[in-house]
Amino acid sequence: MSRFLTRGGVFGNPSSITHRFGNAAREAVDRARGQVAALIGATPGEIVWTSGATESINLAIKGIMLSSSVPGRHLVVTAVEHKATLDAAGWLGSSGFDVSIVAPDPGGRITAKRIQRAIREDTALVSLMHVNNELGTVTDVGSIARVLQDAGVLFHVDAAQSAARLALDVSRLGVDLLSVSAHKMYGPKGIGALFVRRGLQAALVPQVHGGGQEAGLRPGTLPTHQIAGMGEAASLVAQHREEDRARIAELDDCLLRHLTRIPGSVVNGSRRDRIPGILNVAFAGVTAESLMVALGDVAISNGSACTTATLEPSHVLLALGMSRARAFASLRFSIGRFTTRAEIDLAGARVREAVSSLRSLAA
Repeated sequence: MSRFLTRGGVFGNPSSITHRFGNAAREAVDRARGQVAALIGATPGEIVWTSGATESINLAIKGIMLSSSVPGRHLVVTAVEHKATLDAAGWLGSSGFDVSIVAPDPGGRITAKRIQRAIREDTALVSLMHVNNELGTVTDVGSIARVLQDAGVLFHVDAAQSAARLALDVSRLGVDLLSVSAHKMYGPKGIGALFVRRGLQAALVPQVHGGGQEAGLRPGTLPTHQIAGMGEAASLVAQHREEDRARIAELDDCLLRHLTRIPGSVVNGSRRDRIPGILNVAFAGVTAESLMVALGDVAISNGSACTTATLEPSHVLLALGMSRARAFASLRFSIGRFTTRAEIDLAGARVREAVSSLRSLAA
């Protein structure tokens, strides 16, 4: 990325192709577009750069629902979505659109049958996550896509959590739009992309105005350094995904053993339909907030990073029918490419000590 930030490097504007400096930047952007496309089985022309998954989700949902060329004013989302999806749906609901929110089963799963029951003749779009960011639950996107294709309903998938963890092929999955984020695949923060199936871009309504970049769907000067970083991250994911997955699965098993040995601990969500690397665990008699304070040297959270400022329990856990007390006692543990066995063992020991200490103080 540093090559695109200095005077001695590739500093040109990729939209300024009347000189070699701009052309060099354009080549870097095109290369990265191809790398991201290759990761998800798309073509480079189907990739639209955005500032991250949140913007990608907003562009997909609002862009389709506001389009005059897409029939229907009914949107379907689920209760366990990221706030980007739920807030976009809420805005549309307040603007006169009909929004249905599908509840998961007690394990956090969204099935094709649940989606099928929610769609109507006027349904324009269904938007849901591939891998839940708090539970790690995996949704069978392919089976849902087949239901929606039969009904003539467009399908958007939030793949922020799955792009670095699962092999993705947008054609095989049968999705129309798909959002990804660079920093969820070890790339830079502040850059993401939206896959828009060929032929659908003309129907999408831009949410930002002021230029012709990205076929007019996302105007603004392209951040070459961030785009190049996302492209390289996507290439590295494609090379190392399987070895990363196998190693993370071993660490996940180890952490799970540590945490479930703590009396009164319960794993939230499905343990079968879950991807390794995201664990959500409740510890009876201890609030997540007090446990996080006690674990200052362990990086954990009680929900997504976008909602850590709120005092409310996780909306994802409440959607599972969980009590507020259990939701307040739950923590999310994430394992990644650079996590070590020593860190897992240390975290497990520290959580056990902290839970025991907090319970003794409350006794």
